[in-house]
Amino acid sequence: MSRPNPPVPTAPAVPARLRRLAYLLDDVIPLPGGRRIGLDPLLGLVPGMGDATGALMSAYILVEASRLGAPRAVLLRMLANVGVEALLGSVPLLGDLFDAGWKANARNVRLLDEHLARPATAKRGSTAFLLLLLLGVLLIFAGAAALTFLMLRAVWDLLGG
Repeated sequence: MSRPNPPVPTAPAVPARLRRLAYLLDDVIPLPGGRRIGLDPLLGLVPGMGDATGALMSAYILVEASRLGAPRAVLLRMLANVGVEALLGSVPLLGDLFDAGWKANARNVRLLDEHLARPATAKRGSTAFLLLLLLGVLLIFAGAAALTFLMLRAVWDLLGG
């Protein structure tokens, strides 16, 4: 008679405090039409320290993800989410609208959830994302370099060079 297999331990869920923080920053306030915003875009309205405060609170989720064993690829993807939100969110008013829609914290909690549930799949997907992001950045730099070269050449030609 064979013995039944022992139950497979499941990955721990994202801690409730991280879910609550992401909810508070990204979705706590209901709007007409079913949309929700959090405190993050509202913090961005505070001149000087609002965006920095939101970024610091978002960074806490990254620190906790690292403590929970998220691989470098997942952490870099999470950092990219926070970076995009911090960079574009720093544009007055329009950035705050972007913050309301981007929801970096909710994205990061989903990424951490995915890692905890299926570590190999999350790492593979995050690595592919980072490679595409790197390729996109390289293409932007190459385009900017080509445009700069063409502009300098046109100026040189205008100056009779």
